[in-house]
Amino acid sequence: MTRPLLPALAIFTMVAMASTVAQARETCPNPKDALGVSRIVEIDTQTGPLFGQFTRYEKEPRFLGPKEVVLTFDDGPLPRYTKPILDALDKFCTKATFFYVGKMAMAYPDMVKEVMGRGHTVGTHTWSHPLNLRRLSLERAEDQIERGFAAVALAAGKPIAPFFRFPGLSDSPAMLNYMQGRGIGSFTVDVVSNDSYISNASRLAHRTIAQVEKQNGGILLFHDIKASTAKALPTILSELKKRGYKVVALRSKTTFEPLPELTAELEKKYPKVAGEPADDKPADKADAKADEKVAGTPKSKPELKPFYEAIMPSNLAEEGETDPSVTQLAPEARERINAPKAGPKEKSSTSDPKSDAQASAADGTDPAATNNTPRKRRSAARKTKPKPDTSNQAIMSLSAAVNAKY
Repeated sequence: MTRPLLPALAIFTMVAMASTVAQARETCPNPKDALGVSRIVEIDTQTGPLFGQFTRYEKEPRFLGPKEVVLTFDDGPLPRYTKPILDALDKFCTKATFFYVGKMAMAYPDMVKEVMGRGHTVGTHTWSHPLNLRRLSLERAEDQIERGFAAVALAAGKPIAPFFRFPGLSDSPAMLNYMQGRGIGSFTVDVVSNDSYISNASRLAHRTIAQVEKQNGGILLFHDIKASTAKALPTILSELKKRGYKVVALRSKTTFEPLPELTAELEKKYPKVAGEPADDKPADKADAKADEKVAGTPKSKPELKPFYEAIMPSNLAEEGETDPSVTQLAPEARERINAPKAGPKEKSSTSDPKSDAQASAADGTDPAATNNTPRKRRSAARKTKPKPDTSNQAIMSLSAAVNAKY
């Protein structure tokens, strides 16, 4: 596949970097309480790398050290909650990565611009967030991925990172191979905040910190469409600071080039998004029907800093420190096969029956169909079967993480 725009994008990146150095020299408004950014990880995604613990397939080695965290937010933007989340991140002078749904980005394009304008990294999370992407045909799954990138880039009005997260972490070898062909990096997680199920901000903060401590850092999963997340985030960031954790910011070496035909299709369907900045109402009433009661962003918009401010974020280091160091990653291409298990009984010890059944369906096998033991006898066997020690095994199930089984 030829990519004629890459040289132009490279020039754009260099010019933008040079023009924002002075603006990036701003001081942190609250340096004593700031988390800042201790390190930047720049990722070359040309080989379609896969990062994070929650996957069944071969992944890259963990790039985080002890007590290092990456803050990530999915499913947005939603102005009522995205804005206070951005304010909390600004208060602590730190940065995050947002994985946005295409339809949500088209509904609130100004919010996408503001997220990028405040120096955060933006990736994508499909077009419409199907609950189990791997159950779709490969053609439909690819369209979800490509359309999501085209929509978020169009809403942003600028190139975005080739970063992607599967909804529900529902990846597959076929889709991961597609990612390699398109030069897209995929990110799972290490710590699930469980903000989709915890509405109490105090409980959410307590649980998140407890899980971070158990994992000694990692890639954290939040959602910027949840009220509890917006309320709990200042407490979470404050606790991370108190406990000596450091924030690592992600950035991509290159930007993503959406398929021109999808961009043209979306420009035609969403003329307000493609043209002048829309007001704070959803760009498409049909797509944003569920958000009718959500308050929009203020009419007086803050002056946005350039997208590439995050390239040289000297204002992110804590007071008295030098600019954050940059770690460059360029993983080699690899076949996404099932990762080796730590033990023969790992699957049963790290996932619940529902997730096992879903995995079996995805793999084309059905344990019930190959086991002739009567149901009552199997149930009795499960009750008396000793639980293996899995304290040192990798967690492979999102459902296990959500239920705090690690």
